[in-house]
Amino acid sequence: MAKHVVLSSGAKMWRSLACAKSELRLDLTLACGQSFRWRETAEGHWTGVMGGRVWTLTQTDDTLWYHVYQRSDRQGEAKDRKRRAGVPLQVENKSEKRFKGALKEEEEPVAVTPVQEEEEMLRDYFQLNVRLMDLYNEWGAADLHFQRIADIFTGVRMLRQDPTECLFSFICTSNNHISRIHGMVERLCQALGDPLCQLDETSYHNFPSLAALADNSVEARLKDLGFGYRARFIQQSAAQILDTHGLQWLEGLRSIPYLQARDALRDLPGVGPKVADCACLMSLDKTEAVPIDTHVWQIAKRDYSDAPGNGQKSITDKLHRDLGGFFRKLWGSHAGWAQTVLFCADLKKFQKLKERPHLKQPKKEEDDEEKVTVARKSTKIKTEGNGTVKSTKTKSAHHKKAKTSV
Repeated sequence: MAKHVVLSSGAKMWRSLACAKSELRLDLTLACGQSFRWRETAEGHWTGVMGGRVWTLTQTDDTLWYHVYQRSDRQGEAKDRKRRAGVPLQVENKSEKRFKGALKEEEEPVAVTPVQEEEEMLRDYFQLNVRLMDLYNEWGAADLHFQRIADIFTGVRMLRQDPTECLFSFICTSNNHISRIHGMVERLCQALGDPLCQLDETSYHNFPSLAALADNSVEARLKDLGFGYRARFIQQSAAQILDTHGLQWLEGLRSIPYLQARDALRDLPGVGPKVADCACLMSLDKTEAVPIDTHVWQIAKRDYSDAPGNGQKSITDKLHRDLGGFFRKLWGSHAGWAQTVLFCADLKKFQKLKERPHLKQPKKEEDDEEKVTVARKSTKIKTEGNGTVKSTKTKSAHHKKAKTSV
């Protein structure tokens, strides 16, 4: 039986690309609630499904190492070839005929090697074209609280996930917590997704296609698997997308403005403002989207005295808009990325990182900072008529020192 690989057994079966930990930390990025397909299979080794393939990732100080397992099904390999030819991964079997002959000979892409393709998939998934340290510096200059958090929680990147997987995974997050969501998404894939391979008695499956999710039997099947009311939302949303919009609609939302994409998603059953913003931020390239839930609201109330909604008892649509606007003004056009760093830093599983003695701030510095007023830059957000959000620098704004639990 095939086993999960580890780097210590030999580098020959691994490939690598240059990537400093300051630009990407796997342990934080893959376990902070963005994706629910990854788990630590050995110390520092993360195995999961991405792009219809099973990967194990690990890293050293300046290198990202990856291993891609061979698939056990030929049908999956055929789908991979179609994806390389420009056909989305989520093409349903019943719809494959409509794509035959769609690509003319002169439109076929230049062939790439598997190594090139896999590296490009990783770069796209982790959005390695974005210089994360530059963003951290901008956020830290604008926000003292972020600056303190950033000294500990470096390398938290925003993933660029498959839109279908991202949307339907986050429909499962309603009134839920990360560990339970992991289990639900795994059961969803086991029940409805195509098998990929088996490693150490663990079976890995692709995320289900829209057609599989839209089947009339899905609601009852998922209720039996413990999905509760979410089972209906999953089936109805998938059916509505296929019946009303078509297979490529979700990916098409990447090319329209943020507000327009968010409102389109909110028309789906079970998709409120938080789920819509998660899908926008984590799969649809809307870097300004700031998902607001109870956790983020508590962070805002605790650490930002001038944040809106301190007197409210529940999250309303207005509070969602106001808090999102507050963070966009503070952090700029990549506000959703910055919010993810603070969300990660507040998770219970990562609190021990704050307890390392060499990371604690000297007492004298803390006393001195209580006596000074901290000026921070603020970022003005201009929303254009088409919903596009741009950031423009304004003069430094006087800001009350934010509280911190670090």
